[in-house]
Amino acid sequence: MAKQKSSQRLKKELKLFDVYAIATGAMFSSGFFLLPGLAAAQTGPSVFLAYLLSGIVVLPTMFSVAELAPALPRAGGTYYIIDRALGPLVGTVGGYGSWLALILKSAFALIGMGAYLAIFWEVNITAVAVILTISFGIINIIGAKETAIFQRILVSAIVVVMAFYIVQGISELFSLGLLDLSSERFTPFLENGFRGLFATVGMVFVSYAGLTKVASVAEEVENPDRNIPLGMFLSIGTAITVYTVGVFIMVVFLEPSAFRADLTPVATAGQQFLDFLPGPGGLILVTIAAVSAFASTGNAGILSASRYPFAMARDKLIASKFGNIGKRGTPTFSIVSTVLIMVFILLVFNVVEVAKLASAFQLLLFFLLNLAVIVMRESRIEGYDPKFKSPLYPWMPIAGMVFSAYLIIEIGFLSIFFTLIVSVFAVGWYYYYAYDKIDREGAIFHIHARLGKRKDYGLEREMRGILREKGLREEDPYEKVMSRAFVIDEEDPGMSYKTLIKKASERFAERYRMDADELFSLFWENQESGTIPFGQGIALNHIRLKGDVLSEIVLVRIPENISLSPEGHEALSESKQKGIKTLRAIIFLVSSSENAGQHLRILSHLAEVVDSSYFLERWKDATNESELREIMLRDERFINITISDENETSRIIGKQIKEINLPGESLVAIIKRDGKINIPHGDTVIKNGDELSIIGNKKDIAEIKEMARKRES
Repeated sequence: MAKQKSSQRLKKELKLFDVYAIATGAMFSSGFFLLPGLAAAQTGPSVFLAYLLSGIVVLPTMFSVAELAPALPRAGGTYYIIDRALGPLVGTVGGYGSWLALILKSAFALIGMGAYLAIFWEVNITAVAVILTISFGIINIIGAKETAIFQRILVSAIVVVMAFYIVQGISELFSLGLLDLSSERFTPFLENGFRGLFATVGMVFVSYAGLTKVASVAEEVENPDRNIPLGMFLSIGTAITVYTVGVFIMVVFLEPSAFRADLTPVATAGQQFLDFLPGPGGLILVTIAAVSAFASTGNAGILSASRYPFAMARDKLIASKFGNIGKRGTPTFSIVSTVLIMVFILLVFNVVEVAKLASAFQLLLFFLLNLAVIVMRESRIEGYDPKFKSPLYPWMPIAGMVFSAYLIIEIGFLSIFFTLIVSVFAVGWYYYYAYDKIDREGAIFHIHARLGKRKDYGLEREMRGILREKGLREEDPYEKVMSRAFVIDEEDPGMSYKTLIKKASERFAERYRMDADELFSLFWENQESGTIPFGQGIALNHIRLKGDVLSEIVLVRIPENISLSPEGHEALSESKQKGIKTLRAIIFLVSSSENAGQHLRILSHLAEVVDSSYFLERWKDATNESELREIMLRDERFINITISDENETSRIIGKQIKEINLPGESLVAIIKRDGKINIPHGDTVIKNGDELSIIGNKKDIAEIKEMARKRES
């Protein structure tokens, strides 16, 4: 599989609040501002409980997406995840279905926005929806960052107004006497029994469906390992609270028959306990929240929906023009196409009725997402390295699959038929257009491999590319490992690659207290899979040891006057890598087999460092071992300080390491004394002439650098 060019990637401009705003904004619209009364007609006053149960039912799928999206941070979200897990055929079904379902939901939201505006003005609801669709499309073309800023404003308005609404509503409930109202409004509680309640759960379940759409912009999220799961958790917490408590308030304040016929129940209930505001202030406030909610769903919908054809085009499932990135760094053609389809649907169809048909497809996608977690875990692809993992595996995703299947059965024939039609079209399209253009199979083939069948090696390379792109995690001990790395600065003109492996094995043997010959054998036997050449002059070698061992590194520098001999090292022989004789840098990495993810992240970071256009020049010019290590370290997280009795560093001479107060969590990783490297302990005493290698986070190292600069001056 070809490596994706960086110019084809979308910019990472979305932060935690943007993730929260997109997920929250995609949920709040018809599900809260239009649907509660209709849902109450099915189950009575227990409707608020149906919203609570729906929020609980969506949790398994939320956990699955929170695991999958950061591990596979690519545009297209649901499509990309399903494609890579279950293969391109199922991915095509998921891509087309996700695109259409989200377009319908977004169009429906903008119709709802027009309906709320009609409370104050006589407007053509369809015309308003079309104008808003085009306007949001233009904002999306301008840039994802600008779209996210607009989304922040809308969601902030929703959350602030709804918080005020709920607080005032609860206060009014207690002032009126909650127990008296409960006996009046909540009897009978289950008007149609538990079957009616569960049917309502299926009805309002789609109110939470927008939560997972944030996965479609995962490629544009900074630090997706943290921001996507956390943003989703905050969003679902907000949604469950507002839905459950808000609908409870509606049940209490609205007369049952009036509630079930009301298409603006939030506004109607609000008028009863927001009457202390001047004039129609309560109605205006609720309308602002409703309009913001519908607008945020429409805006987030266009943002998310446009990423599906963009991702499918990159994978050659549809025309390549959908994958083009415009001058503003957004998928312009994909956005324009999404907007045009929305306008067409608004003008030609009854959006309210058509949007309902997409519910079964949304549940099918939820089923596939939960299945995808199981497939990705069981595929045992080493590059699949999620930081957050769905809890209670495999029971949590299995529960998500069972819930989704049950709700699909309950949702009705027309929605299921619509899902089948879209699926048949997608399968036909795949075989007609895409079948001969792609060569990937999905992670499910890795499960086949465990049964003795073939697997998709291209997916393994893609997963490793994602690891390299995401970089190290905060908890990865890269700086510690590199700061204590052994250095071999070789000057023997008769040196061979085999001899260097032996020397590196001897260094590792000192740390691991193992036999050097055993380590050498591991490197030599794994040369084909454990050797990575980087153009002219650089190679990486890596192996993993059984057991819980620390990662260690050996750095090798070879002067320009030495021509290295392959001596049987087939992975770097002249037939495969003509530049072996001109190798100048070799890096050996040993890690634990029990932490494959960390091993691959460190390996990927090493590859990123040595792939720099300036690396080899700096490597050749380094004057000592410390400088060689510094080249491999992230400069903002590392500093060397030489202790001298002629400057202010003399203050720590004679002190133990544990007595030195360093900023934050920074620490002394190694001490170079009399030309030898020592790993310090808390009771190690600092001496004059010691060279301290200190590592820490960016802020702490910046403070130490400033201290060192002042001391030196």
